[in-house]
Amino acid sequence: MNTPLHRIGFGAMVLAPILVSIAAIVVAADGSEVVADDVVRLALVVGFAAAGWNMARRDETRRLAVLVLSGLAVAAIEFLTATVLRQTPGQDLAEVVRSFAAPLVLAIALHGLAALPDGRLTATSTRWLVGIGYVGAGVVGTVRWADRPEPIGWPLLLHGSALAIVGVVESRRAYLLARGSSRQRMQWVGLALALVIETAVVVGALDLLVDWPPEPGLVVGASLVLVAVALAAASTPRVVGRVDRMLSHTVSLAGLTAVVVAVYLLVVVGLGRVPADDERSIFALSMLAAAVASVLYVPARARLSVAAARLVYGELQDPTQALDTFGSRMTRALPMEELLLQLVELAKKHFSLRSAEVWTGVEGRLSRAASVPDAGEGAFELGQAELAVVARASVSGRGWAAVWLPEVLERRGEGALRIAPMTHAGQLFGLLVLERKGGDDDFSEDDDRVLTELARQVGLALQNSELDTALQATLEEVRRKNDELRESRARIVASGDFERRKIERNLHDGAQQHLVALAVKLRLIQRLAETDTQTAMTMVEEARLDVLATVEEVRALAHGIYPPLLVDRGLFEALRAAAGRSALATTVDAQHLGRYPQDVEAAVYFCCLEAMQNAGKHAGEHAIITIRVEPDADGLRFEVIDTGAGFELADRDRGHGFVNMADRLGAFGGSVEVWSAPGQGTRISGRLPTSALTPDGDATVGPTPAD
Repeated sequence: MNTPLHRIGFGAMVLAPILVSIAAIVVAADGSEVVADDVVRLALVVGFAAAGWNMARRDETRRLAVLVLSGLAVAAIEFLTATVLRQTPGQDLAEVVRSFAAPLVLAIALHGLAALPDGRLTATSTRWLVGIGYVGAGVVGTVRWADRPEPIGWPLLLHGSALAIVGVVESRRAYLLARGSSRQRMQWVGLALALVIETAVVVGALDLLVDWPPEPGLVVGASLVLVAVALAAASTPRVVGRVDRMLSHTVSLAGLTAVVVAVYLLVVVGLGRVPADDERSIFALSMLAAAVASVLYVPARARLSVAAARLVYGELQDPTQALDTFGSRMTRALPMEELLLQLVELAKKHFSLRSAEVWTGVEGRLSRAASVPDAGEGAFELGQAELAVVARASVSGRGWAAVWLPEVLERRGEGALRIAPMTHAGQLFGLLVLERKGGDDDFSEDDDRVLTELARQVGLALQNSELDTALQATLEEVRRKNDELRESRARIVASGDFERRKIERNLHDGAQQHLVALAVKLRLIQRLAETDTQTAMTMVEEARLDVLATVEEVRALAHGIYPPLLVDRGLFEALRAAAGRSALATTVDAQHLGRYPQDVEAAVYFCCLEAMQNAGKHAGEHAIITIRVEPDADGLRFEVIDTGAGFELADRDRGHGFVNMADRLGAFGGSVEVWSAPGQGTRISGRLPTSALTPDGDATVGPTPAD
């Protein structure tokens, strides 16, 4: 109703049936023949009119509102003509309207059912069926008109039954395709129809068995107002989503009612006879008693089960309830310590125990995790043979435990004992140990079955806990590695900046100063060349020597940045040259070393150079340095060993040089280690994995031909 014209149109469609029905009541009142059927019809018209108005206010139900109000208009006209014919029989126009109106209402009802939930007929087959329904209404109307003034009822009944079957089938098809609020609107209609059908079944059975109520058809007709209420609720956004629980309870109640009615009809009518008049009151009371018993069955059964469990087991619940109880607690994301404590409390309660314990652990190292009553701490370790047997064992008793788990029997009484290994995928995660008082009943087969399933559930929970713990440890390790990587990147940036500043300073203080002095000397030579040739020639020789010194200094600077010998001849020659420049006596053991990627060789070279420089500073003047570089099965390994003073590792923080070495090797997935002791020298060892030794990650470990 987006425009005033729409509102006026729907308002007329709502008011017209109400006014026609009121006119029918007025006509009946003039003849002093207003009956209960007239009141029910007026109530139905008002109810469906209100539902139609509410549906017309929503875009998604407006088409369906047109169908509802159209059918309501035809029903109101049929109501008026029936009242008129009741007062003045024989009017031809009224006879025609009455004959065709009733089947037309049924055809419109089929149209509405098939068009749920939005009033559209989407399938071609559905349109054909609806069209056939309207044609059938015309045929039935013709038969009724030909049989006036009192038309027979069976054609209308047959037509209505066929339309009901087709309508249910088509609406079910639409229901399976509907989603969200559309499906909920259809559920409201289904709820109302289920209540109407239940009313019809109950009223029909009561009429047959106890001859009550006096007008069963009127009661069933009055129940149709529930359909109007459902249509109004289905088109109200605040209410439409509350139908699920109501529908499930209604279906359950309708099914229970159908069973009770069917039993009464089968026993009384099928196997006996219809009750006589003097038997109907007693029979009605028996039906009432059956209905009350049906309603009270569920709560009464629960309470009786509790009483029976207390009588048989001496507890509130029997042991089989422990499975459901523990399973529900596992879904609450409780901490494992709390879950195991609840487990032993639950077991003690359900199995009437003296004590209950849970031992947990992996790889055969078990410790007492929870116990009731509290038994304190405890631990033991299984050998490989015992672990294999226990991991494959089922629920066992005292004799088995004496052989394979004697530690569990320490400080035990003489009561019945059960040990349930908690395993998953062949791995032992713990033991559930239950003990009863001496003289109590032994554990039954049902107890063992429950214990087996309970231990399986706990084993799964413990495995999940182990996986969670391992995952957390992995995440912590990843975080630590990430932090180290971030710090390493920061150090690399800082080191790069430092080295650039160092190069700039060396160039400024070294080669640049030599070149400035050389330029000054050349200007002097230029001035003396004409006046003092001998002195000028002497200064030229000095300038030549200065140029050579400058070249040597630049070469040394370049060598410090990246030694050309490392590129040309490899690690062995570069390290041997560095050893020759070392402040301490140094030997290099790498004669059979092959060539590796340039960045790998640079990483090993500068790590060894850093270690040599550290030894030169701290080892002492009489120390000897040995450098070893060799491939092995895991990659490339190097060691720098000095025979110097050494130091206590615990008292020394990681120095700048060690951090540089760790960063260089860490970039390739390698590692570096330091060992030292006072008076025993220092050993720095590093390793690069095989995957880092060639660009494609498939290194050939061992010597390769050198360039």
